Amino acid sequence: MLKSCNWWCGKVYDVRPAAITVPPNSVGKAWRLNQKQQRQQQQRRLCACWSNCFVTAMEAPSEQPHNSSFGGFLTQKPYEPPSWASHLKPIPSHVFSLGHFPTPVHKWNLPNLPKDTEVWLKRDDLSGMQLSGNKVRKLEFLLADAVSKEADCVITIGGIQSNHCRATAVAAKYLNLDCYLILRTSKALVDKDPGLTGNLLVERLVGAHIDLVSKEEYAKIGSLALTTVLKEKLKNEGRKPYVIPVGGSNSLGTWGYIEAVREIEQQLKIENSKAGFDDIVVACGSGGTIAGLAIGSLLSRLKAKVHAYSVCDDPDYFYDYVQGLLDGLQGGVSSRDIVGIHNAKGLGYAMNTSEELKFVKDIAEATGVVLDPVYSGKAAYGMMKDMAENPIEWEGRKILFVHTGGLLGLFEKTDQMVSLVGNWRRMDIHKSIPQKDDVGKLF
Repeated sequence: MLKSCNWWCGKVYDVRPAAITVPPNSVGKAWRLNQKQQRQQQQRRLCACWSNCFVTAMEAPSEQPHNSSFGGFLTQKPYEPPSWASHLKPIPSHVFSLGHFPTPVHKWNLPNLPKDTEVWLKRDDLSGMQLSGNKVRKLEFLLADAVSKEADCVITIGGIQSNHCRATAVAAKYLNLDCYLILRTSKALVDKDPGLTGNLLVERLVGAHIDLVSKEEYAKIGSLALTTVLKEKLKNEGRKPYVIPVGGSNSLGTWGYIEAVREIEQQLKIENSKAGFDDIVVACGSGGTIAGLAIGSLLSRLKAKVHAYSVCDDPDYFYDYVQGLLDGLQGGVSSRDIVGIHNAKGLGYAMNTSEELKFVKDIAEATGVVLDPVYSGKAAYGMMKDMAENPIEWEGRKILFVHTGGLLGLFEKTDQMVSLVGNWRRMDIHKSIPQKDDVGKLF
């Protein structure tokens, strides 16, 4: 049979025995001995090849393709877009595997839905523990670009409890890149230690460098100028920084949710679901997620109507910003034609009314799904409010709500939520219950 070197060179050896007739008994013993010696010689040739190539492989590991983990996690691979998105430009060359995909989809038994309305939940909050949320999909493309440009550190910017900044800090460290975060906080706190609440704890544990700016400075200077200042400072120090915009929302990051649409399509196919979804609902904080979902839904077979609930700027701002992302992909469509953006910011970004926080608590108690108060909590609140005010528009529709994560943001709201979760008590142990020292094991 044919055998080849599995170590390195791939050289093929023919070790098949020759097709011959066994000689008479008088010479059979000598013939069999000769055949045995030939087989041993062929085996030695193979072993020598394996041995030599093993040494070669050990001496030149940089030339041998390998994975840094089981199952492909944290590995980089060439990117092939969905066929329906192959005309978009530019197409990313590579993508990193940073998240645990596909994320689950399940029915969400929300109370008080309009007649015959179904809501299903896309659990992007389960894309990983430290890296959970929608930002992971964008970072898979952005950090692949950073590595290809030989960056040794990344810079990004956001609010003091930015989920994106936390995800970037963790992902960068996975890839042996330093991370610099510019975090926006109040004027009263900008000169103080930011503490260890929520996302800040994870960021500081993984060694992210944190620069604080006030909301007033952020408003007057802007995120682009602030990241440019830090970029030039690091370059002057001999570093090779790569800047990731707010929320990872640029045209490259948009591919994260174009790819998510392909994932949803595949999940529907696996489940043999012919109905698909009529609507996709998601929070909007920087624009990249809704841009990817909207153009992906349009180009693919999904054809669901995308509803975005903005949690910071007004809808007009996001229509314009998303248009810029679509133009950057040469999408050739108007943002106003493919996504409906609704105002859900309430008191302002990362600020909540008591009614919004009560909604988060009620939904968790009713369904077991914990929403964050900044993004998905406001989006779900806005959706349910719209359903209550306009039930006919939602009747009979099958809706996919994308949970974008952000659980750590709840930890900053504990003081506001303590009055909503008062279900505790001291256990009543009657004096008739026998008690004896060392009966219960203390762990």
